[in-house]
Amino acid sequence: MTARATKRRPAKPVEPLAFMFHDDGVVPNNTRLPLLYYRGALDLGGTRDPAGAIETLFNRNGWGGMWRNGIYPFVHYHSQTHEALGIARGRATVRFGGDQGQELEIGGGDVALLPAGIGHQCLWASADLVVIGAYPPEGRYDLCRGSRAEHAKALQSIPKVPLPKSDPVHGENGPLLELWRK
Repeated sequence: MTARATKRRPAKPVEPLAFMFHDDGVVPNNTRLPLLYYRGALDLGGTRDPAGAIETLFNRNGWGGMWRNGIYPFVHYHSQTHEALGIARGRATVRFGGDQGQELEIGGGDVALLPAGIGHQCLWASADLVVIGAYPPEGRYDLCRGSRAEHAKALQSIPKVPLPKSDPVHGENGPLLELWRK
């Protein structure tokens, strides 16, 4: 299946798992918006370019600023934007929410939607891991690694990050919009 075929076959209607994380004093997390995890959101079987298929989907749903890589092996977060992580290939164990957070085994076709402030860290990855990262047009990319000065500033900026206008997987009617506006 090519990226073009992905346009005809929408993402599977998978209900996301929602995770809330508390401020641990180093990673502020987000006390009002849950991390959303869509396991198996995309059927990438037979896709020649799974990374391209995810990029096409994210772009079609208004998320951009994309990159292809892995996930940093150190705890980090973004205090001025939300982030989507689409897994194109491989597998990884990622801890979300800082040192006291939740470890998830992620793999091809999975998508994680991280509200601003949610810590994330790759604990293990297969050699073939390819992750597509994307951001809504509202917000600005920053990389925070958990210093006290960053934490204090992040507590001020996280609540000001605008909510996205669309879900990167399901568009304007996706679960993100309902779950993040409750």
